Amino acid sequence: MTSLGGVEMVDWNLAVATATRLVKPGPEVSREEAREAVAELRRHASAAEEHVRGFTRMTPDGAADTPVLVVDRPGWIRANVAGFRELLSPLLGKMQARRGGGPGNAVLGAVGGKVTGVEVGMLLSFMASRVLGQYETFAPPTRDLPGAPGEGGGRLLLVAPNIVHVERELDVDPHDFRLWVCLHEETHRTQFSAVPWLRDHIEGEIHAFLGETDIEPSALLERLREAFQSLAGSGRPEPGDDGEQDGGRSFVELVQTPAQREVLGRITAVMSLLEGHADYVMDGVGPQVVPSVAEIREKFQKRRAAGAGRLDQALRRLLGLDAKLRQYRDGERFVRAVVEEVGMDGFNRVWTSPNTLPTKAEIAEPAEWIARVHRKAD
Repeated sequence: MTSLGGVEMVDWNLAVATATRLVKPGPEVSREEAREAVAELRRHASAAEEHVRGFTRMTPDGAADTPVLVVDRPGWIRANVAGFRELLSPLLGKMQARRGGGPGNAVLGAVGGKVTGVEVGMLLSFMASRVLGQYETFAPPTRDLPGAPGEGGGRLLLVAPNIVHVERELDVDPHDFRLWVCLHEETHRTQFSAVPWLRDHIEGEIHAFLGETDIEPSALLERLREAFQSLAGSGRPEPGDDGEQDGGRSFVELVQTPAQREVLGRITAVMSLLEGHADYVMDGVGPQVVPSVAEIREKFQKRRAAGAGRLDQALRRLLGLDAKLRQYRDGERFVRAVVEEVGMDGFNRVWTSPNTLPTKAEIAEPAEWIARVHRKAD
């Protein structure tokens, strides 16, 4: 982590400690049940690899070298702190340099780093009990959390206690549900291992987003003030409100600059593609290998849309997680429409280069992507 005078902008160790202390314990399982769940998830992850490759017609390069790790909630927290630390290092280093290294700033930096560390830890403790799986793209490998060899790294995380919790909550067949989850997550693993440029492209977009961050404290505080006023005064959305007004936007969106919103539009389109593609593959493969897939999908969709309560819904809105739910829906609709029109091989042109990725407008209007990528090429 870039630091000046030994003071970091974020106390990452405190973030890990806070998150692991606050995260809720997982479901009650015996030691034998835990061992069986971990072993089965590993078997399903291996089986899902073959199913996903056959359905998508994508051939990963070196996918066998990308590890699949079955982790608990603290393990997921440690992996994501490492990823945040890697991604945010250039931005925080720039902010640290702007602040300067005088004695007073060093004291403020130490206090601020701990405050921010606690805040990051609180956010991660909330998320750690909700994530079922994740393809971890950016975190460097460690002894406890190995990654794929080479600069790109990469590893697939399956969060065993969360998967067990949800399968019990939905009252579905646990063996079917575990394979169904693995199909989704293995699709993400295949996307990144079969499309070598994808990781660098997304990382470049994230760095572009962070590079546009307004690091002047006065301007940032002003935008924060406006954001909190908007959130506090928004109240319940009116019937028919599509969430595009400020009252329906997340805290993250409200503190962005115009340049960042442009970059975010491109990132949103890519993430919608990746999530929608994973959902499409999961449902496409599911009927052949997951007998109760229809029941699982119906119950899971209801759970995904409803949230766990008022507090959960408020936090989802504040953090922009409702936007992620739209990514699943809109992206899956885009993939389905394109495959129906030009077939799977035609859809796979999307992975040719960054220029063939859909724009945010094309996610909403798949015919526009088909016209741009297929008809012009033909």
